[in-house]
Amino acid sequence: MAGRARGSVRALLAALLAPALLSLLASPARGRGGRGHGDWDPVKLPPLPPREDAARVARFVTNLCDWGALATASSLAEVRGRPFADVLSLSDGPPGAGRGQPYLYLSPLQLTAHNLQGNPHATLTMSLAQTDFCRKHGFDPQSPLCVHIILSGTVTKVNETEMDFAKHSLFTRHPDMETWPASHNWFFAKLNITNIWVLDYFGGPKIVTPEEYYNVTFQ
Repeated sequence: MAGRARGSVRALLAALLAPALLSLLASPARGRGGRGHGDWDPVKLPPLPPREDAARVARFVTNLCDWGALATASSLAEVRGRPFADVLSLSDGPPGAGRGQPYLYLSPLQLTAHNLQGNPHATLTMSLAQTDFCRKHGFDPQSPLCVHIILSGTVTKVNETEMDFAKHSLFTRHPDMETWPASHNWFFAKLNITNIWVLDYFGGPKIVTPEEYYNVTFQ
C-alpha cells in the first residue's frame, strides 16, 4: 500500500513539473543572447556571401558569431611562451550593423588578460559551426565548407571615443555581462587586425587584407 502511494506521489510530481521543465529547455539562455537579446533570428539569417568575395565572407562571419577562440602567448610558468587558447564572448556590433572590429570584455583576473599584458599579440578564430549553417548543410566543423576565419593582430583597451559603441555591441548580444561582478574590474578591449585568413572551400585559406576587410559595406 505504502509503495503504491509513493508511486502515485512521484507520478503526480512528474506531471506537475513536466511543463515547467519543457519551458526551460525550449527557452533561449539569457547568457548567450537569444531572440530579443541581440542574436540573429535563425529563420532570417542572411545567405552566405559568394565564396569568391573572401573579404565579404570574413565580415559576414565576424558579425554572425558572438564568441570565438582567442590564442595568446602564455605567461604561466609551466607553459610560458606556448600557445594558450581560451573561448571568449565577443561582438563587432549589432546583427547586420557590425563594423568588423571584434570587441571583448576582459578582466585582469583572466589568464588571457594576464597573457596579453606581457604580449598583446593574439589570434582569433570564429566559425559558422556556432550557427545553424553547418548543421543545416551537414558540414563537419573542421570542414572548410563550415566556414571559419582567422584574425591575427594585437589586443588593446578601447579608448573613450569608441567606448559607447563597444559597450552597446557587447551588452546587446551578451546581456549577462552587465551583471558580472564590478570587483573584477572588467574593461572593454578590441583586436586590432593585421592579418586575415578565410577558409570557406577546399584548396587552402584565402588571404584578405585589413583594407579589403574594412572596406566591405552591407546594405
